[in-house]
Amino acid sequence: MADETAVVGGIDTHTDLHQAAVVDGIGRHLATDRFETTPQGYQRLPDRLRSHGEVLAVGIEGTGAYGAEIARFLTANEVTVVEVDRPDRKARRDNGKSDPIDAHGAATAVLSGRAGGTPKARNGIVEAIRALRVVRKSAIKARTQTVNQIRTLVVTAPSVVRDKSRRLSTRQLVDTLARSRPSGEPDDPACAVKIALRRLARHQAPDEEIKEADKGSSTLPS
Repeated sequence: MADETAVVGGIDTHTDLHQAAVVDGIGRHLATDRFETTPQGYQRLPDRLRSHGEVLAVGIEGTGAYGAEIARFLTANEVTVVEVDRPDRKARRDNGKSDPIDAHGAATAVLSGRAGGTPKARNGIVEAIRALRVVRKSAIKARTQTVNQIRTLVVTAPSVVRDKSRRLSTRQLVDTLARSRPSGEPDDPACAVKIALRRLARHQAPDEEIKEADKGSSTLPS
């Protein structure tokens, strides 16, 4: 009977559709199936796995990326989840990319013991901080790019612009440029540079994003 059979699942993860495979205790292929990355799709997966027997574990590729949510869902439903490394590039070149094969490989990797990693728990305060830090990191990168663009424009600007900015710190330079009121004809290179510098300096969204991210992190319980 099905409920007397021990089975192992494997999942090859993607953005919209995951591919799942089921093998029995000696590695024989029982089924493959695709399911959507939706609450309904997630619910269908454990039901499908359990229809073949007692689920010992499920191997998942990409538990830190596309497989994060299905790993959380299965863990919450008392299914043991094992992190599986993706096939190496040489194996993919030799054998070709195949979602059913990769899903089957994830299952057999768990069954054979080649895979035994425990996925990171992506919940609680650690996950909350991680999400906020993504915003902060992106904002810092954007701010750095803006400052670099300003510095590059200043270096190549006509002397009338460059000389006024030479001894200013980055903060002073950005503040001065943001308050400036360029005048002249747009087809004048000096005027065009002044306008461009002012617009770059007034782009203060990254600073605000950094402050908001830091504020959000500080309100989380320690």
